[in-house]
Amino acid sequence: MFNVGPGEIAIVFTLALVLFGPKKLPELGKAIGQGLGNFKKGLTDAQTEMKAAMEIEDKIKSQAPEEDAKPQA
Repeated sequence: MFNVGPGEIAIVFTLALVLFGPKKLPELGKAIGQGLGNFKKGLTDAQTEMKAAMEIEDKIKSQAPEEDAKPQA
């Protein structure tokens, strides 16, 4: 997706080091890691809920009588 080489990574790391300082950089990395973990967990939970809702909807549709079979008055 991205074509990033080692030079670009070094530039970004250097900028982060200058902007945040050596004391805040580990805290920043930890916060980013936790944020990504929470995002992935939320995404997995949403997918699980969506699958469960679709299964319930399929069960309801399969148990409901066909409306096309009703005679028209």
